[in-house]
Amino acid sequence: MCSRHELTASIEAWIDKVIGTEAQATNVIAMPNGLDSSPTASQVGAEVTKAEARGGPRRDKLLYTPDEERAVVRLLDRRLVLFLALLYMLSFLDRSNIGNARIAGMDDDLQSDPPRDDWYEWSLGAFYVTYIAFEWMSLLWRIIPAHIYVSALVLSWGVIASLQAVAVNYPMLITLRALLGIGEAGFTGVPFYLSFFFRRDELAFRTAIFISAAPLATSFASSLAWLILKLASPLPIAPWRLLFLAEGFPSVFAALVAWSRIPDSPDTAPFLTARQKRVARLRLRAPSSEEEDEPRPLQPPPTPLLPKKRGETVRDSLAVLKDPAAWLTAAILFLANMAYASLPVFLPSIVRDMGHGAVEAQALSAPPYLVAFVVVLVTAYASDKMRARSPLLIARYLLLTLSPILNLPPSHPLRYFSLYPATAGFFSVVVLTLAWTVNNQPSSARRGTAFALLQALGQCGPLVGTRLFPERDAPYYARAESSPAIV
Repeated sequence: MCSRHELTASIEAWIDKVIGTEAQATNVIAMPNGLDSSPTASQVGAEVTKAEARGGPRRDKLLYTPDEERAVVRLLDRRLVLFLALLYMLSFLDRSNIGNARIAGMDDDLQSDPPRDDWYEWSLGAFYVTYIAFEWMSLLWRIIPAHIYVSALVLSWGVIASLQAVAVNYPMLITLRALLGIGEAGFTGVPFYLSFFFRRDELAFRTAIFISAAPLATSFASSLAWLILKLASPLPIAPWRLLFLAEGFPSVFAALVAWSRIPDSPDTAPFLTARQKRVARLRLRAPSSEEEDEPRPLQPPPTPLLPKKRGETVRDSLAVLKDPAAWLTAAILFLANMAYASLPVFLPSIVRDMGHGAVEAQALSAPPYLVAFVVVLVTAYASDKMRARSPLLIARYLLLTLSPILNLPPSHPLRYFSLYPATAGFFSVVVLTLAWTVNNQPSSARRGTAFALLQALGQCGPLVGTRLFPERDAPYYARAESSPAIV
């Protein structure tokens, strides 16, 4: 008789030898007790059939311990998710710091003669026009190796964001903003990419860690803008130009790190041992905790290593267009994005219109986003524990009713504090909607198409949102008050 450890090792060797690779196996093989010699191919095939009949991927859990799984998840969180969050923070920093640059003197330096009131709105809209037009780039995560794709994206937006510092007029800035939108459009597929490494019941919290970098970035941008305005007065360069340089160049260095840090799949993760890579693959085949008690057909892990036939992939992709849930989540994201995209670039101006100076407005713009950062993480963690998205999604939308920021007089003290539920609510809605979309689709092809639909429709919200706060509407911004997302 062989020991259990020896039997497990033999089983794994037989799977790799007879079936080819673990990713191609239809299930994990459990050989009869007492087997003293290597089985034949026919024996292995018979055991595969028996394993499938016994319930599919649940058998995979016999080949790794809970401690091994927890160790793998912790490594993925620390080495992959946190790094992606850092990259997204740099991305959001480069797109939203224009709001800080505006009250730091950019508007005065770039204004045309005669002046136009809508130059700033055009510079915001140019970013989202190309950002939406190139949403299809989120599908390239299934085609281009992730480490190449991520490095190219980060490098492109880092260089373009830095070049905003040399803009001499608004048309030049608008052109650079349009190019920046192309560079950042492909990065919207990160929640889809995370599904290559995490199960359904783990996605919301990991997506939240990634998305929560957005309010953190805005808070950091406001704090840095405050510091630059305090210290840059004796320097020969305008403070807003220094702001673009200081917040753009870090992305260039991050792109170099991403080349060696980003794995294409669990098999290529440089921070996992060979055994941990095996566990990372097997755990994706096992049912998530929310599916543990539900019988379901055997499904392959959601990695790009198991391609379907072309016809099946096309049918799966087209089926998404008939799914009401895919359109509903896209509509929810559209409404949420009206504020998600507009608040970071207009909040410094809104705070300034409350009667604060430029330096003070930069400082006061940071705290609401720090609160939003914490609320987003707590919301997503609760969502994963509850195994539900919609109750918390509805609750966060109700939270927005506590933020009547436009109905109060500019000097009213509650006007500023009502910004806190606004920022926390919108960022939480975006996180839950992204996770909900990925969870609702059973196959990799459907997830990719649903995510592209979500982004294509949902990202049209900023085209409306960037027109909600024109300077002529200050300080009450009646147009924003009448919008569905703010109301």
